[in-house]
Amino acid sequence: MESLVSKASPPPPPPPNRTGEEEIGRAAMIHAQQPRRKGIGTKAWLIVSESGQSHVEEIEKHSIMRRTGLPARDLRVLDPVLSYPSSILGRERAVVVNLEHIKAIITAKEVLMINTNSPLVYQFVQDLQHRVSSPNSTSRQEVDGRTSPASGVHKTLPFEFRALESCLESACQCLESETKTLEDEAYPALDELTSKISTLNLDRVRQIKSRLVAISGRVQKVRDELEHLLDDDNDMAEMFLTEKLLARSLDNGSIREEVDNATPEIDDERAEDSNEEDELDTAVWTSNKPNIEELEMLLEAYFVQIDGVLQKLSDAF
Repeated sequence: MESLVSKASPPPPPPPNRTGEEEIGRAAMIHAQQPRRKGIGTKAWLIVSESGQSHVEEIEKHSIMRRTGLPARDLRVLDPVLSYPSSILGRERAVVVNLEHIKAIITAKEVLMINTNSPLVYQFVQDLQHRVSSPNSTSRQEVDGRTSPASGVHKTLPFEFRALESCLESACQCLESETKTLEDEAYPALDELTSKISTLNLDRVRQIKSRLVAISGRVQKVRDELEHLLDDDNDMAEMFLTEKLLARSLDNGSIREEVDNATPEIDDERAEDSNEEDELDTAVWTSNKPNIEELEMLLEAYFVQIDGVLQKLSDAF
């Protein structure tokens, strides 16, 4: 018994007596050393401004909603974890683009994308910066063999259309490149199968066929979305963000002037009608729709291109 007692470790020393201020200071120091957790829904967003400059911001979900005027359901379309069909959504203050690797929010002044290390997105950002920083750059697309007037002759497209064209061009080039690669593999595989039917050759052709079906589905979705936009003048009119921003600025200026010259009674009436302002703005915009021809030509150019890609895939087998 004595040997066991002698080998036992001595009891730990009592904790030092700390005053209340020392305890608070120690707790604050430990809290400062712990990594801070991001807010709910906070993500790193890559921002490209109208001047072509880019930077990364940590932005919370509700801040993005206030900044762009988008509801939560539109932001879900951009979630890389979720699978949503290709879409181009024109809203009051922004255009939501979900095409292949492009998941972006376009406003009248900037483009917002969830930051990623994808090489395809990196190349897209490089092209986007060049296009938006060079307002005089013209479209390289053609419609029916003639240069598309979408960008106009010596005419500057608004920022949102230059950004949208970068999105369309990147998505179409990606699908066209994959189609070309598949073509280069498909025809030799078919020739090989024709000359010698074997399990190996059959498996090779079957795999190529499976890839062809998958790519065809993706191309079809992009084509359908462009066709849907071209068939709806109202959807195209919603995408004129710069014109709507200018119209709101002019309306706000007129309202301020009226308020400054108004009597208190009129001020009270305006306060009662404040909830109707958004509806009135929408009604005014609806009755004064912009000329959609330039946007229509831009979309038509890429519709022709993606339709050609779909035709190639249809003729592959």
